[in-house]
Amino acid sequence: MPRPRSRQVAWRLFLQAHALLTKRVDAALLAADCVSFDTYDVLITLAEAPGRRLRMSELAGATFFSNSGISRRVARLEQDGLLSRVGSKNDGRVFFAVLTEAGHKALREAWQIYERVIEEDFGKAMNSSEARDLAKILSSVVGHIGGRSGGTTEAPPE
Repeated sequence: MPRPRSRQVAWRLFLQAHALLTKRVDAALLAADCVSFDTYDVLITLAEAPGRRLRMSELAGATFFSNSGISRRVARLEQDGLLSRVGSKNDGRVFFAVLTEAGHKALREAWQIYERVIEEDFGKAMNSSEARDLAKILSSVVGHIGGRSGGTTEAPPE
């Protein structure tokens, strides 16, 4: 078997760390009777967006969901009162997902749990300099593939 290259090793470790951490965050959120990790991802993405709103396609592109997956998730979150869908005034085919106050409240409640888990299981694994380096590397990757660089805030906006 050929020896793995450093980028392949980094990729596999990134995937493994991501899988382990998201499972831990999701389990902690659900144990605390908060929103799921997937829902948190949608809500924080909207909270960080201008006007707390995004086109459905933009929301799908910025989260873990496909276009059809985000439509189903948004419908469920709309039923739960965590966001609303608003049609475009200029184009009847375009809909925006908009974070509601209830969604913002759920996000703030979940953040307390989320923050604890990421600090314990992610943050303590590196010092501040290493965290800045990792953020710079991941930002470069996101920019290289044309993604939206999220995570501009450490906590849900007040």
